[in-house]
Amino acid sequence: MTSTVTPTLARTREELATALGGPAGRGRRAVVMTMGALHAGHVSLVARARELADQVVVTIFVNPLQFAPTEDLSRYPRDLEGDLAQLTGPGLLGDGDVVFAPTPDVMYPDGDPVVRVSAGAIGDVLEGASRPGHLDGVLTVVLKLIHLTQPDVALFGEKDAQQLAAVRRMVRDLDVPVEVVGAPLVRDPDGLALSSRNAYLSPDERARALSLSRSLKAGRAAAPHGAAAVRAAVAAELGDVDVDYVALVDPTTFTEVGDGATGAALLLLAARVGTTRLIDNTALRLREDA
Repeated sequence: MTSTVTPTLARTREELATALGGPAGRGRRAVVMTMGALHAGHVSLVARARELADQVVVTIFVNPLQFAPTEDLSRYPRDLEGDLAQLTGPGLLGDGDVVFAPTPDVMYPDGDPVVRVSAGAIGDVLEGASRPGHLDGVLTVVLKLIHLTQPDVALFGEKDAQQLAAVRRMVRDLDVPVEVVGAPLVRDPDGLALSSRNAYLSPDERARALSLSRSLKAGRAAAPHGAAAVRAAVAAELGDVDVDYVALVDPTTFTEVGDGATGAALLLLAARVGTTRLIDNTALRLREDA
């Protein structure tokens, strides 16, 4: 007879503290922070956390601070039962691990917090310019969840590249005692980057959305010929989508690189397909024409 191993579900701060087992916990602890609606990309993060730590904590919280008034907070998919089912299994969560799924009143018992983390300059460009205050809301909840879960390592997906860079900068600037690990972006077989928002796409919209990954692939192929060639290749491949931004940036500062730039760079884009806003990115290395 096979016994079932399941993580502990904590809904309150008190339940979380009990589940973590005190300051010593169960050795090295990793946290994966999510907003639920889990997919294979999230599961890959949990699997990587399992490799790095003795105890894994997954947080599931739709954070209202990172949504603008015009955005889809009320529409954001929520399926705790389905999420829990995805988190258990070989190489994932089991006995001693924790799923922390608080409500907003647990995370923000006094209502919207007066004191928040500012993302600074990195929060004013690209995603920050398109979604003012978004990265401030992300960093505020990330810092709170780090305090509550007390991890040794925190894992974030590289699909949200600007968010990952902002978290790394916060940890460095504020001396937060946690190691930040980025995990590779995961794609469906057709190339579309996995996202909870993909569920909003109709079949026709999904087909149109594939031009995002195609344009990034074209840009990466053009990288040996320089930044101008990358930008031209992306523009040639982007199809019937409403482009928010296409940016070729320094991977640390997120400032746009010039046409003569060489070395590591990030190619990022954001676009709406129908009413759904999608982001995607790829790392590349630039060099000038020979």
